[in-house]
Amino acid sequence: MGKTDLSRPLGRTGGRADTEPPGGTAARFADRPAGPYDLMTRAVCRTLPPLWAALGLRQTAATLRHYLRGTGTPYRVDAALLLALPEVRSAAEEQLARWRAEALARWRGAPAAYPADSGWRAVSLARRGRCDWWFALRAVDFRLTGTVRVSSDGDAVIDYRFAVNKCWAFFGRLHEAGLARDFLITGEAFGHA
Repeated sequence: MGKTDLSRPLGRTGGRADTEPPGGTAARFADRPAGPYDLMTRAVCRTLPPLWAALGLRQTAATLRHYLRGTGTPYRVDAALLLALPEVRSAAEEQLARWRAEALARWRGAPAAYPADSGWRAVSLARRGRCDWWFALRAVDFRLTGTVRVSSDGDAVIDYRFAVNKCWAFFGRLHEAGLARDFLITGEAFGHA
């Protein structure tokens, strides 16, 4: 049995502790009465999800439907599908490589386990070839947490959790008028590297 390193987690440098970067505040829900333009905008928006779904933009259609329901409840996405996108996979693999290097730098020759936490990091999604995810999210915050285990021969393996978090609003005007509601996008996937 190895030793678990209880010092600062690997790979945290550069990651945020909070899910949202400091700064901007969202408009308040139902802060003003709905006007004719708001009602017309909502009516037009309601025609978009079936059209988008027919065009194969299922993620985009689903997130707009959720927004227009106005519940404000979190919406869960398939984080494994997000993790498969090249730009997200690249950002995650960069972090995993960093964990592996940091674990080996701390390793003292005996089997050991090192907790790891990337903190929240943003990644922009590419539009080209993946319009559905781009229209649905544009960008997403992710966090990797896990454990790097180094065996006595220096072989490092990583078990990790990939979590997604994003606050999203399609049309702030509808949120302010109480006709739709901003919501939180969440999801998680697990992996082994």
